[in-house]
Amino acid sequence: MLNKTKAKRKLTRKEQRDLDIEIGFMVGVSQRDPRSCEAWRVLSEDYARRGNLEARLNADEQLARLEPNDPSVLYNLACSYSLKKQAEPAVNALSRAVAKGFREFKWLLKDPELGHVRKNPLFKKVWTKITAVQFHIG
Repeated sequence: MLNKTKAKRKLTRKEQRDLDIEIGFMVGVSQRDPRSCEAWRVLSEDYARRGNLEARLNADEQLARLEPNDPSVLYNLACSYSLKKQAEPAVNALSRAVAKGFREFKWLLKDPELGHVRKNPLFKKVWTKITAVQFHIG
């Protein structure tokens, strides 16, 4: 995810319990209001903290449907696809993120969640787009 500061560490039992309560609450919010972007954002982050990649991907896909022009949403979607080892949809989401204004290219090159996609030959497609963007703004 785009949040670069949170270190990956094991959650305490209390943190796990609190996270499960929050997930349950936000699932309820998202069921009552499927268009609640905030609910889907929180769910994506919570599922990431819980290590539930499938649920995180589902939340990110829903959020991308609701906010198709938000570069950070598209970037996070790319991260979810990469973690699920789905290179082609990850590259497509990254390309869309760059087209919509994503510019944190240094982070993109070291983000551990994108490790799978960076190793894939399809990544050249995104890197070509990034190079063109950097040339025009730099």
